[in-house]
Amino acid sequence: MTPEAVMTLAQQAMQMTLMIAAPMLLSALLIGLLVSIFQAATQINEATLSFIPKLLGMFLVLMLSGSWIIGTMVDYVQRLFGNIPWMIG
Repeated sequence: MTPEAVMTLAQQAMQMTLMIAAPMLLSALLIGLLVSIFQAATQINEATLSFIPKLLGMFLVLMLSGSWIIGTMVDYVQRLFGNIPWMIG
């Protein structure tokens, strides 16, 4: 296996990780921003206030996009395992 092939595999793995994590991370980011704006407007300085809305938002996004995430992961792993003979030699 050449160094270029290893780097390609690593790049594909990182892209897949970012693509799968992006919906949940973006929902947490947006909910955190909204809670921060609410806290600034009401002058409530409680650090734990944003935890429950973020948790619920990420759970909702996971429920909505879970089948897409699983399908994407299964497709990637099938392609990866299918390429094992080519990678070995």
